[in-house]
Amino acid sequence: MSGAIRPSGGARQLPLDLPLRPATGVEDFLVAEPNAEAVAWIDRWPAWTGPALVLWGPPGCGKSHLVQVWRARSGAERIDGAVLAGLDVGAAAERGPAVAVDDADRAAGDPAAERALFHLHNAVAQAGGSLLLTAAAPPARWPTGLADLDSRLRAAPAVAIGDPDDRLLAAVLVKQLTDRQLEVAADLVDYLVPRMERSFAAARALVARLDRLSLAERRRITRPLAARALSEESETATDRNEG
Repeated sequence: MSGAIRPSGGARQLPLDLPLRPATGVEDFLVAEPNAEAVAWIDRWPAWTGPALVLWGPPGCGKSHLVQVWRARSGAERIDGAVLAGLDVGAAAERGPAVAVDDADRAAGDPAAERALFHLHNAVAQAGGSLLLTAAAPPARWPTGLADLDSRLRAAPAVAIGDPDDRLLAAVLVKQLTDRQLEVAADLVDYLVPRMERSFAAARALVARLDRLSLAERRRITRPLAARALSEESETATDRNEG
């Protein structure tokens, strides 16, 4: 499905012709230059060049969302990188030949977690399955201590996902607003995009705050209200980073 995206309530059409990808049945994944190569690799499955694929990029760039897209297609088991050290690899491998590990780079530097990821990679490969890993950086930059794991990870394609560009951020904002049935003028989206944090998570948080302010004050979303929402989100992010 593709085409321009319309805010609800008859606001003028916004010319954001980006393909929409069905994800978990609730959200759509918008395809643009920063994520196009990663999407192409997900589309290529199961004809990957090896048993593993690494998607890497900054927080909020859409890695976990693409994992959900892939899991919907492959039926993959999802494992959080934080629990790798205590993972029962045999049980995880038996639940299916397709496995996704979010934040797999958290294993680097933890001997138990590295061994678990190494054995999981081997088990999936021996079963003829697929292993999808996400990380903040490519494996070549992980401080991995286990040489055998390091060699396997470096052999896997590592595909970068960049921060959303203006066009993609605008499309995400419009979709989030439309999902909440919030009516905005097109120039309001143009106002928000260059002033907000550049991530999908920030777009969701900003729209949620706009929704709360609009409901609390029983008023339309105007530029002054949007400016307040941006300021409050900036303060929240600062408090979170300092904490």
